[in-house]
Amino acid sequence: MERAAKKEAVETLNEVFKTTGVAVVAHYSGLTVAQMQTLRTQMKQAGASVKVSKNRLAKIALEGTDVVSIGSLLKGPTVIATSNDPVAAPKVAIEFAKANEKFVILGGAMGTTVLNPDAVKALASLPSLDELRAKILGLLVAPATKIAQLSTAPAAKLARVVQAYASKGEAA
Repeated sequence: MERAAKKEAVETLNEVFKTTGVAVVAHYSGLTVAQMQTLRTQMKQAGASVKVSKNRLAKIALEGTDVVSIGSLLKGPTVIATSNDPVAAPKVAIEFAKANEKFVILGGAMGTTVLNPDAVKALASLPSLDELRAKILGLLVAPATKIAQLSTAPAAKLARVVQAYASKGEAA
């Protein structure tokens, strides 16, 4: 790599690390190109991204970011998965690791918090941001629906009573 290309790669990685919500580091030695492509596709669909770079350049790019703690994990053939949603990258990484035993999760970072492999698994088991929003929306809408049902119920009952009296009056 030329010096200018290295500098550009470091700047790009640094920007990614500054804006990311979570970073997961894993070894990918032994994966085929097709498997790596599958991982990239799954990450992209979840709103995350995968970066493979020289460890030395990645360590330089980590300086001055919240996720600087993952620098110690960058040994050997590593891949870094990042996402703004704190659950997206860990969830896809854990699912991919279950299907591919050669993909080994080393750990990660969420902001300044260091994550070991068990913490990454725990983070992956949480519902995603979209799922949480849907649950909260459901909780907010449910009381309004119940209030609407309760407010229309007395009127419906009143209408049935009036109809019953009217029917009774016609029969007599």
